[in-house]
Amino acid sequence: MAVLVNSGRAAAAEAIKAMPIHMAWGSGDPAWDGLGAPPTVPLTDTGLTSEIGRRVVTQSLFCTPNSTGEIVVPQGRFTVSVEPTRHLYMRFAFGYEDAPASTIREIGIFVGTVTKNTLPPGQEYFIPSQLNDSGLLLVAERINKLERSASIRQQFEFVVTF
Repeated sequence: MAVLVNSGRAAAAEAIKAMPIHMAWGSGDPAWDGLGAPPTVPLTDTGLTSEIGRRVVTQSLFCTPNSTGEIVVPQGRFTVSVEPTRHLYMRFAFGYEDAPASTIREIGIFVGTVTKNTLPPGQEYFIPSQLNDSGLLLVAERINKLERSASIRQQFEFVVTF
């Protein structure tokens, strides 16, 4: 049986990094609120349950595990690498005006999103009707209910390991 080696995983991370990357958030299902913990995302999911909008990646970097690294995420600490690695750090900084007063219960990172070509240049936040193709869902998570506020700039950081 063939094994996907670390250099192959780094190549996969490099290919993903070169694609359009967006993080979407959605309102999910209000029934999830009474479960105590958010339900697990099925491996067969291809989109969010109820997408509200999505933002272009703010920063994407290769990284390596490091117990004293400057990147801190729930999976641990990492250090930035100039060489491609199998670990891809992504940060998404939503704007104050992105979906104010919305309730967020699910998030997902999509690659290959295609937006409508009639949108203004430089636009970085999109609602579902502004997409020609939502792209492929790379990772998804259901989270405890988050109430958006126009006075808070929401940020999300991930390290995806290939």
